[in-house]
Amino acid sequence: MTDETRKAEAQAWFESLRDRICAVFEKIEEEYTTGQHSELPPGKFVRTPTKRTNEDGSDAGGGLMSVMHGRVFEKVGVNTSTVNGHLSPDAAKALLENNPGADTRFWASSISLIAHMRNPHVPAVHMNTRHMITAQESWFGGGADLTPMFPNAEDEADFHAAMQRGCRAFGPETYAKYKKWCDEYFYLPHRKEPRGAGGIFFDRHNSGDWEKDFAFVKDVGLAFSEVYPQIIRRRMGQPWTDAERHHQLVRRGRYVEFNLMWDRGTLFGLKTGHNIEAILVSMPPEVRWP
Repeated sequence: MTDETRKAEAQAWFESLRDRICAVFEKIEEEYTTGQHSELPPGKFVRTPTKRTNEDGSDAGGGLMSVMHGRVFEKVGVNTSTVNGHLSPDAAKALLENNPGADTRFWASSISLIAHMRNPHVPAVHMNTRHMITAQESWFGGGADLTPMFPNAEDEADFHAAMQRGCRAFGPETYAKYKKWCDEYFYLPHRKEPRGAGGIFFDRHNSGDWEKDFAFVKDVGLAFSEVYPQIIRRRMGQPWTDAERHHQLVRRGRYVEFNLMWDRGTLFGLKTGHNIEAILVSMPPEVRWP
């Protein structure tokens, strides 16, 4: 299988997963007819193409930004992008292990999702999977993590079980490794606290078997697309108070702090010159620092 075939297959998968998830989320919006804010119209995704250009103005790919504001989802973004070109000096230093003579050409395709919910009892969530090819190597990266505003053992257990199923092709040690990586990565050092309940996180995943690695990334995406809607439907009708809403907005502040200070995906997007709105779509619509 050639690199071009692999690129086409990866891009097609990320875009099909985007469409699958967006359809389920819009269906949830239609289903929610009783409860707080159910008087609002059901949300629909607004899709906006994005473009990236090289420093000389030539085309460097782009993607599609899908954003919805609804009565269940206060804000959800499901973005896909396929970009190429040359890594910036900062990105090259990080990805090419500070090799000053390395070829800086790259190609990357991905899906990235972040959901901030109206109901404080429905956890926020993040999911990202990507395929990266440089002149030196190729790999997959990504993961998914759950951020409940209030701890809930049932939701957390179901989410972690789904992530474990997504890792089954590589055995239980892979789930344990990537769960630990997630716990360490999604951590706010300046506050000495985790961002949420965790999940899995992996980078530079390359076993030497591209098809098996690609199947693993697809399994992670499918596991996420099944478990998160289940959690939403379980919690979206639960009533909440003004005090619980206040707590939710304060917890969202932690999300902002992490994404702007520590998140590698945000920093990579900024360093490679991609669409700024697509990069910062992860920001919650309302937040509070008391």
